[in-house]
Amino acid sequence: DKKVKNQPVLDAIGSIPRHIFMDSAFLKFAYEDTAFPIGADQTISQPFTVAVQTTLLEVEPGTKVLEIGTGSGYQAAVLNAIGCKVFSIERQKLLFKKAKKNLADLNTTVKVFYGDGYKGLPAFAPFERVLITCGAPFVPGALLDQLVEGGVMVIPVGEGGDQEMLKIRKLADGRYDETRHGGFRFVPMLPDKEGA
Repeated sequence: DKKVKNQPVLDAIGSIPRHIFMDSAFLKFAYEDTAFPIGADQTISQPFTVAVQTTLLEVEPGTKVLEIGTGSGYQAAVLNAIGCKVFSIERQKLLFKKAKKNLADLNTTVKVFYGDGYKGLPAFAPFERVLITCGAPFVPGALLDQLVEGGVMVIPVGEGGDQEMLKIRKLADGRYDETRHGGFRFVPMLPDKEGA
């Protein structure tokens, strides 16, 4: 049952011109609920996936969010439209440059960084929310460390093409509450630069 009932999330998605984030060859499909290539073997997530992840994240205006995997910048733009303070990291230079331009063209306040998502952004931590928009083989410890107590991480975890969407809430005393939210398909998170 593909339904997202969170109105602020749906309004934010409706306010973002998705075609800006896509290659011209796919423009006629820009408003279909489908994922499309954006270059460098990466994709722009389908609007349903963006809506699910954004809803699970439980954001409101002013929420400080770290996004891992800027991609086209579409998800970051949606979070920004809700009023979040978004910090986003992209590993691929081509996509980083494109996303930075897309987000600037839309006059967003998203801060985009070129770097290794596994490390997060310790200089700007802590974050109230951490969103991973690529399939992760495991939950990176450095990203959990950069989450405030009471903060939430949404991350698709799994090897290969299929992942399970996890929502992890950081509790007191180093404990975490984890819930599972179904299967999704994401392009894989690139290996840790040091480990690669």
